[in-house]
Amino acid sequence: MYEVHFGVPMAGAILCTLNSRLDAAMVSVLLEHSQAKVLFVDYQLLEVARGALNLLGKKARELPTLVLVTDSDCPSTFDITSVSYEYERLLADGHSSFDIVRPHSEWDPVSINYTSGTTSRPKGVVYSHRGAYLNSLATVLLSRMDLFPVYLWNVPMFHCNGWCLPWGVASQLGINICVRKVSPKSIFDNIAQHKVTHMGGAPTVLNMIVNSALADRKPLNQKVVVMTGGSPPPPQVLDKMEEIGFSICHLYGLTETYGPGIFCAWRPEWDLLPQEDRSKMKARQGVPHVALEEIDVKDPASMESVPSDGKTMGEVMFRGNTVMSGYFRDLKATEEAFRDGWFRSGDLAVKHSDGYIEVKDRLKDIIISGGENISSVEVETVLYSHPAILEAAVVARPDDHWGQTPCAFVKLKEGSDVNAQAIINFCRDHLPHYMAPKTVLFEDIPKTSTGKIQKYVLRKKAEALASLSRSQGCDKL
Repeated sequence: MYEVHFGVPMAGAILCTLNSRLDAAMVSVLLEHSQAKVLFVDYQLLEVARGALNLLGKKARELPTLVLVTDSDCPSTFDITSVSYEYERLLADGHSSFDIVRPHSEWDPVSINYTSGTTSRPKGVVYSHRGAYLNSLATVLLSRMDLFPVYLWNVPMFHCNGWCLPWGVASQLGINICVRKVSPKSIFDNIAQHKVTHMGGAPTVLNMIVNSALADRKPLNQKVVVMTGGSPPPPQVLDKMEEIGFSICHLYGLTETYGPGIFCAWRPEWDLLPQEDRSKMKARQGVPHVALEEIDVKDPASMESVPSDGKTMGEVMFRGNTVMSGYFRDLKATEEAFRDGWFRSGDLAVKHSDGYIEVKDRLKDIIISGGENISSVEVETVLYSHPAILEAAVVARPDDHWGQTPCAFVKLKEGSDVNAQAIINFCRDHLPHYMAPKTVLFEDIPKTSTGKIQKYVLRKKAEALASLSRSQGCDKL
């Protein structure tokens, strides 16, 4: 995957990295939508690829050429029928004198990245050579990446092209440590073995680390810079990561902004704050990086900037070179996303007096209870401060009286024993009462392959519960 980030653009083609956890049906949809000509597949995913090509073949479309990637673990008896080429043999047949096919324009597409999609309307985000180049260098700068870094790949390269860091690490003459599966033990082992200097990970990955077994940990012999983003991280998790010895760089962005678009630039005077306040500051999303033209928090209806009072919520909006060119083969969605000349993120945030923004929720995740807006992120932050809670997610549950009320899904730490009412009481002690969950459910929390919590799954579960009525009062499961 790392090599094709260079080889495909150098051959004059467009890269399209597919999520390795998709099933055959979705892969076939994305192959058809992207009009892919060549499909590189790891041998462990060959059956998924074959299933996708079988489905694609039923649509009377010319199938992409299949290139199989193997390694030393691949068994000699592995069935490679239907494979057009083996990757290493394909490279060996190449010409060392091949001239790089350079783009006609820096605005030519370099990559297409699919966000979440359905079988009817997948959304392929188009990156330009210019945007990828600028965001690669900007990400290197904001992550304080010096020459010869050693980067541990916990962020998959199919996600925003790995936040543009395949190219960024190369610009700094770095070493890449690639892993098939992310676990706390793997992270600590690789840091010790390869002297890792930088790595990335969603807040859920950080949560795995801080709650890992002591037997899986190894002491850090040097500071490891950890870039995190994807969803607002709980301040408590950032605090514990720093205690272990990691240095946190908090980023924020979307697939449509090439990954990181803004970051929480740390101010020296914040070092003098109490630990709890420092953690809250680090959890802010912050300010735009050097390559982004502008970011603002605006009223989505009037397009007026919200006041910098840390209270008034608006939608986060971007514009600049490191914002996508558009959605591939979807003019309507592109025009809607760029309505009024700004890219609309769908995230709600406030703007503080120092200009730093703080994301409060996704527009679709905000809970409206009795006319009051409740940020699910604020409720989750309190839940994460409970000593027995390992993971938490909050969504809206229908309520006959209030319209909606917070519904908390929690996973407890191993060996912990706490009931729903105790958690509700804990939240009421730390939040205005109307913000406290009225429902608590104990179960595993579903996540995407990049570690983001799948709130749409939880919303369906909450909606399937009987609507709370005024007579029911507190509902606990």
